[in-house]
Amino acid sequence: MTVAVPETPPGECPQCWRHAYDSRNAHRHLGPREDCPECVDHMRNGCPYLVPKKPSFWW
Repeated sequence: MTVAVPETPPGECPQCWRHAYDSRNAHRHLGPREDCPECVDHMRNGCPYLVPKKPSFWW
């Protein structure tokens, strides 16, 4: 059974979102207790791209 990964919501990083909601597929190449290099890079350097949010018209 496969579960569809929800679309990345505005204001979120697509890679972080995929790794959180499709973790098994994103990390299957790793061994037990092995850190994901992409996740470690995100933790150290932050997210390079965020899905843009719609402009807010509230003061």
